[in-house]
Amino acid sequence: MTDTLLGHLADLRRALLRAAAGVALLLVPGFCAAPAAMRLLVRWAVPESLGPLHYFEPLEAFRAQLHVGFVLAFAAAWPWIAAQAWGFARPGLRDGEARALRAWIPLSTLLFFAGALFACAAVMPLVMAFAASFAEPGLAPVLGLGAFLRLSGCLALGFGLMAQTPLALALAARLGLATAAGLRRARPWAVLAILTLSALLTPPDVWSQILLAIPTLLLYELGVLLAARAARPVTPRP
Repeated sequence: MTDTLLGHLADLRRALLRAAAGVALLLVPGFCAAPAAMRLLVRWAVPESLGPLHYFEPLEAFRAQLHVGFVLAFAAAWPWIAAQAWGFARPGLRDGEARALRAWIPLSTLLFFAGALFACAAVMPLVMAFAASFAEPGLAPVLGLGAFLRLSGCLALGFGLMAQTPLALALAARLGLATAAGLRRARPWAVLAILTLSALLTPPDVWSQILLAIPTLLLYELGVLLAARAARPVTPRP
């Protein structure tokens, strides 16, 4: 049993290293594409009433570009990351289970990009408009570029990861690891887990956490419905 556990840990380590290597290979292209992405996001999400963004340290703009480059690299590498997860899980699955998991990798990629784009295109303008609403004649905002891009990156990755919720629940039902009835009974614990993850995946402001938690709760309910459709009897292993 110990040898089996050590073997699984070694396989997990290799899968994580391959996933990290995929992200690392895309860091340079991501860094090169970061300035254009930064300009587009600022034009789209920052209202004119907030004025221009600033940087307050000599290397803050460079670090912000590195941060955006990493987010872009991680997003571009997501199909590779999902493939490594499938490769790690493959030895423990039956052929039908493996086919189901492999077929859902493209859907996982689509959900990730949909969640990240939703965060940048819809959520960030709402957050920045909310921030602008506090400005008044005696209270003028001076926003930093680094803080804005960190918020954008955290929300993009957070929404991309949390968008996997319905797929994860449906897959668990497909593999016989969960049932729709069990997921309904676990709803209070799911709400607690989603709120906790929302707090961990977003900056420490309540508005961002609510904007991530509410869609994820809706995705959980969608996952319960998909789990009811995806469930099938699972025969014991011979």
